[in-house]
Amino acid sequence: MFPWPSSIRVRLTLWYSLLLAVPLAAFALVSYAAFSRALVSGTDRFISEALEAFTRELGAERRAGPSLEQAMLSTVREVRFRELHIAIFDSTWDVVAAAGPKDEAPHVVEDQSIAAALKAPGNAPPPVMLTVPTSAGRQRIHAQPFVADNRTFIVAGQYPLRESEQMMGVVRRMFGIAIPLLVLIAAISGWFLAQRSLAPVGSMANHAAEISATNLHERLPVAGGDEFVRLAKVINDLLDRLQRSFEQQRRFMADASHELRTPTAIVRTEADVTLSREHRGESEYRDSVRIIRDASRRMARIVDDLFLLARADAGHLVLRRAPIYLEEVVDSSSRSVRHIADQKGVTLSLNDLVEAPVDGDADLLGRLLLNLLDNAIKHSPPGGTIRVTLSRQGSDYHVSVADEGPGIPEAARERVFERFFRADEARVRDESGHTTGAGLGLAISRRIAELHGGTLTLVSSRPGRTEFRFTIPADQAGIEAHHVTA
Repeated sequence: MFPWPSSIRVRLTLWYSLLLAVPLAAFALVSYAAFSRALVSGTDRFISEALEAFTRELGAERRAGPSLEQAMLSTVREVRFRELHIAIFDSTWDVVAAAGPKDEAPHVVEDQSIAAALKAPGNAPPPVMLTVPTSAGRQRIHAQPFVADNRTFIVAGQYPLRESEQMMGVVRRMFGIAIPLLVLIAAISGWFLAQRSLAPVGSMANHAAEISATNLHERLPVAGGDEFVRLAKVINDLLDRLQRSFEQQRRFMADASHELRTPTAIVRTEADVTLSREHRGESEYRDSVRIIRDASRRMARIVDDLFLLARADAGHLVLRRAPIYLEEVVDSSSRSVRHIADQKGVTLSLNDLVEAPVDGDADLLGRLLLNLLDNAIKHSPPGGTIRVTLSRQGSDYHVSVADEGPGIPEAARERVFERFFRADEARVRDESGHTTGAGLGLAISRRIAELHGGTLTLVSSRPGRTEFRFTIPADQAGIEAHHVTA
């Protein structure tokens, strides 16, 4: 069995050819059968009409007065037809009288062949019509009974099918030439049609082959039929997503390098300065080590945050889910940052903490809340108050963290959850907090919320009040479904 070709052009060409060849072959077969049947029917009508004319003339001769035998002989001599051999047989199939075709003498051999064909086993008694092969070609024979003087005779006519077979041969040759020629024309036309139809695909393939990481801004041409236009749009949309992903990765790498460069430079510079002097006091060495320690801590937090985000993006961050009480996580996180708030003169207020049993990862949820609280402390003025609430609304638990800071500029509100984004680039980093200060805290918090089937949103931000809200579903089935999807 031949393998189906892999080329779409060849496949389309074969389909074009088959779709034309099969109907043409069926049409030729039906037409050939119908034409052959029409020729045989015409021959049968001719023989039947000739025999009817012969029997009428025989009856007229019999009424004229001669004996039956003389009437038969007289009729076969006078009534003759072109290429039609007529014979009269008695009940024992003996030839009583015979007439050859017009302008020809009777042939005893033909009379005997007619009798033999009619007497052959399996043939029905007259009236009958049949086709028999002879040395002179196929012959069509009609036989019908004739009664005269209370005796039964059989009048038979034999007509050659030579002309019909010649005509059918012409038809066969015509079909044998016309059908392959039409199929060949269809194949050539199908090839050119496939070539033109698939030209947009070739163009898109050539353009796509030229697109790489250095020119992701280029797009495929949108041309051709509706299907190719849709395909080009889908591929262009994919290229848009790839370009955004590449740009995000480049920006992410650049920002990560920028954030890590500062503590790395501090460590290197402080070490160089310390080693450049041969004699330094203990206090100076302690100060240098303290600076190096703080810079190392900052680098470690950045690396940990990057690792967590990378695992979350790759789908490898597995939640260690367990039945927990969300109000205990809120309370524990608040106590962890209370000393930082006290150092800055900020009041941390817990209000309306309802009982909230959920199924989640206590460590990751604690990190989410620590990021929100640390961010609120950093932006709260001395003497300000941070209000933390936990409530249930419908099938969700809402954790709200609101501070009294200066607010987030309107232009930056849509980007606060982007990685390495800081609304105030000139802000001095506070290394005493639990986050890196690199703009990763809110991005990590939102990712943790999504992994728990919840959301983290900026509810409002204006001078004197900025509120972030973490929502987690109380319906555990929803948590399970979202976790599987993530």
